[in-house]
Amino acid sequence: MKALKLPAVGRLIAISVAILICIANFAYAQGYRGGKVGTVILVHGAWADGSSWKEVIPRLEARGINVVAVQLPLSSLANDVATVQRAIAIAPSPVILVGHSYGGAVITEAGNDPNVIGLVYVAAFAPDAGESTMTLNALYPPSPVVADHLIAPDAEGYLKLLPEGILSDFAEDLPVREKTTLIATQGPITATALDTPITTAAWRTKPSWFIIAKRDRIIQPKLEEFESQRMHAVTSVADSCHVIMLSKPEHVTDVISGAMRSLDR
Repeated sequence: MKALKLPAVGRLIAISVAILICIANFAYAQGYRGGKVGTVILVHGAWADGSSWKEVIPRLEARGINVVAVQLPLSSLANDVATVQRAIAIAPSPVILVGHSYGGAVITEAGNDPNVIGLVYVAAFAPDAGESTMTLNALYPPSPVVADHLIAPDAEGYLKLLPEGILSDFAEDLPVREKTTLIATQGPITATALDTPITTAAWRTKPSWFIIAKRDRIIQPKLEEFESQRMHAVTSVADSCHVIMLSKPEHVTDVISGAMRSLDR
């Protein structure tokens, strides 16, 4: 048998390394299958819908994670919590809940379900028992979107962000095309939903993670810091506007994956 020439040996080594990398990547992507966590349920906030997770969903699925994104009616806290509870009831358990903005209040209440084992807050409200989104917001000076009067109520008691509020405060990091899509698809929310207090805060008894939006103009970053410290959450900071899941989807994906790894132990 002829000895392989050096360049041929080099090619074989390169091919072998490439194969090993592919196998490792496949194993990583499949790593959560059969793990402790069954489903990640994503809960959007006010002035948004389930499509606000469109950058995070494929990234989680690429890692082998089962994902569900709910569509909140934003008509009342009770109705929104019930929507998440229905999703929990039919999802493979156990479940991690991920809430953005007002969605944080929703997962704080819905997270008391025994099938929920962890909570991830993304630039979110995290009220304690007896607190509402509005009472939490009142702890700090008004955020720019409130100070600039860019939230408009209608005759039915629903609150909507004015276009300028989305352009300058809600999603200022995003390309114009994405901003205009958010303007067209935003979900108005009732003032009642924001003013309804939590009965039992799930973060009091379950592990939690928190991503603070460093440049948030909807929720004061100082409020997010206060919440994360109060719940003793595993905390990270994103150099982002309010909609971190659209502006920094890899960061959000990594935090959710980290939570899963922690809970899979």
